[in-house]
Amino acid sequence: MENSRLISKVEAPVSTAWSEFMALIKIGIVNSNLIPVFTGLWLALIFNGQHFLGSLDTVIFTLLGSALIMAGSCALNNYIDRDIDPMMERTRTRPTVTGRISGGRVLAIGFTFVILGLILLFLTNATAGGIGIVGVFSYVVLYSMWAKRKLVSNTVIGSISGAVPPLIGWAAVDPSLPVMSWMLFLIMFIWQPPHFYALAMRRAEEYRAAGIPMLPAVKGFAKTKRSIMMWVALLLPIPFFMFELGIPFVILATLLNIGWLLLGIAGYLMKNEIKWATLMFVYSLNYLTILFTAIVIFAVI
Repeated sequence: MENSRLISKVEAPVSTAWSEFMALIKIGIVNSNLIPVFTGLWLALIFNGQHFLGSLDTVIFTLLGSALIMAGSCALNNYIDRDIDPMMERTRTRPTVTGRISGGRVLAIGFTFVILGLILLFLTNATAGGIGIVGVFSYVVLYSMWAKRKLVSNTVIGSISGAVPPLIGWAAVDPSLPVMSWMLFLIMFIWQPPHFYALAMRRAEEYRAAGIPMLPAVKGFAKTKRSIMMWVALLLPIPFFMFELGIPFVILATLLNIGWLLLGIAGYLMKNEIKWATLMFVYSLNYLTILFTAIVIFAVI
């Protein structure tokens, strides 16, 4: 016990209360998921002829509410994973592992944030609030408490929670949720397996040591690579259901999809599978950033 305390102190010598709090709520995940929330919100405003400044109350409630439920859910995820996080290099310095934030405090932060966030979402309308509940439940219960530890398909199940942010944003303005909103959902849902499988290939041994049945750790790299390619291919038809954003957007999105697919095919010529996974992971990050930026821009062109 004394050795583990010493290791924790050595690994995080510049830790502060604020940095520990940011790590607890996984601020990187919160920030990155606010982008699709805003995209859904922005498109709904444009398509329904509403002005951004004239809807500031809805914008604030939606973004702040979404941020709070995501931060709270991430805190609860950290609490649930505190037994397996010490086994993985990227998670073993989390405050829930080192004990710098007590379990009781983590639960209090998590539940408080989730409740406050849902209240704000319900202040927009019941549909946005209901989708928020689905997102929290699918991440905390379906994924963190069940699928992550038991199923090889855990990443696919976890993708449900990662895909609801644009639906929340859209529903806050337009609860009818037209086809375009579901295309944003599908982009987020389909994007996640190839993104996280590529990451999991790079950390397969850590997942195996922690007993987490991630696809690369259980089925091997060859099966994982085939699965990644299948999920990337599923993105190909999505832009053709988004013609309302204009032909230039459809062309750009299609080129991004083809580029990702070609990179994956070219990677089969590489002997270094970790390098292939790294290239696919980096492309996935750039893909989502470029695509959602383009959606916001093309909506007003």
